[in-house]
Amino acid sequence: MLGTERLYTAEQTRALDRCAIVDHGVPGITLMSRAARSAFDALVDAWPDPGHIQVLCGTGNYGGDGFLVADNAHKRGIPVTVWQLGDASKIAGDAKIARDQALANGVDIRDWAGGILVGEGVVVDAMLGTGLGGDVRGDYAHAIEAINASGAPVLAVDIPSGLCSDSGRVLGVAVRADLTVTFIGLKRGLFTGEAGDCTGAVSFTDLAVPAEIYNEVATDCSRLELEPLLERLPDRPANAHKGLYGTVLVIGGDYGMAGAAAMAAEAALRCGAGLVRVATRPEHVAALVARTPEVMPLGVESGDDLEPLLDGADVLVVGPGLGQSPWSEYLLQRAAASGKPMLLDADGLNLLAAGKIFGETPVGNRVITPHPGEAARLLGITNAEVNADRFGAARALQQRYGGVAILKGYGSLIAGADEILLSDYGNPGMASGGMGDVLSGVIGALLSQHLPALEAAALGVCLHGAAADIAAADGQRGLAASDLIPEMRALLG
Repeated sequence: MLGTERLYTAEQTRALDRCAIVDHGVPGITLMSRAARSAFDALVDAWPDPGHIQVLCGTGNYGGDGFLVADNAHKRGIPVTVWQLGDASKIAGDAKIARDQALANGVDIRDWAGGILVGEGVVVDAMLGTGLGGDVRGDYAHAIEAINASGAPVLAVDIPSGLCSDSGRVLGVAVRADLTVTFIGLKRGLFTGEAGDCTGAVSFTDLAVPAEIYNEVATDCSRLELEPLLERLPDRPANAHKGLYGTVLVIGGDYGMAGAAAMAAEAALRCGAGLVRVATRPEHVAALVARTPEVMPLGVESGDDLEPLLDGADVLVVGPGLGQSPWSEYLLQRAAASGKPMLLDADGLNLLAAGKIFGETPVGNRVITPHPGEAARLLGITNAEVNADRFGAARALQQRYGGVAILKGYGSLIAGADEILLSDYGNPGMASGGMGDVLSGVIGALLSQHLPALEAAALGVCLHGAAADIAAADGQRGLAASDLIPEMRALLG
């Protein structure tokens, strides 16, 4: 895997649990005690003088974690109140052992019915976990709303209640935590979709389980880090020349949209392509030369004008400012017919969804980069359906169109034939025009430097997001796509 941290579904995490308990003889109560101690230690590290701790516990094992968090606090002399949700008589197994221990040690446990949270100290969410199948209702929904309205800092045990651990979707209502301490396996839903508004900082502990269990439970999903990906770019030899690093041809810039093609081309140039050419409307050539003289634009009126550029290109970037006119359609069709490695974005994706590439079949040397709205059109489903299952949508895109599919958004997903990679670099300042155009140019440049498509896509997405994080250091509002280009160049070194 290209990712450095494996990500797991809820079922895969439960399998890790079972492996530790059944196959390696680690008692469940031992794991629960370790989880509680890890959560408590993280709490006092984050809030050294909490004053008062309020713990909300459900009836499952997450509630068991919460009872033991409260027990740890009580032993330290920190005032603590536990609010019990659900029927306490249904608590069984390790969770009952934990509750009985807390009661025996004098922890104050109260029924939630009519409970009131005070807006001071720290709130611990230990109500619902990874097994949540539908929207949160009843007392649990009311408790979540009370937590969010309390104004107190919140620590979530394993996962914020109401957040789907598989998709990152909010199931009706979800706790908005300041810190989430997660155990055994990193849940993939913590890093994508709506998770960014719910998790706060994410801290992981493996609870000292035997390392062998991670070889016994397979996953095809992992989280990316920038530095190992940067190391995959080979050093340039002393006798390097531009021919070694490929020619990127950007095709786009219909009337009124020259800027998109210009930003894609500049990003490709600044991220290491040997040569960058642009096929665009003749009226835009002068502006592109004035912006970046190293880029070589050519005005094209027809496919015949495009053919020599296609012949000389190693990688095609099709879509930035392309439009959906007959001119746009014809250029896309000629580009697709060339068989050259191609990144397809923006209107290129819209034309693909509309069936404008004749004889469309899965293509192995193509990268597509849709946002959720474009993904919905490509899959013939709704935007809501894409966001409800981002991992499923990314896999479906790759299977339908081949190559590599990037589903953009918080926790961007990069789907190859055998794995899904997740990048959680980036910030809300990237919600501005032109960001996708810059990303297209970056990935085009990396493809031209002979990185395999999946590696180029993974590095490009991480580089793009990390540059945005640097560029937003002085504030996210007003972040422009072109602000990322010098930061990306610096990161590439």
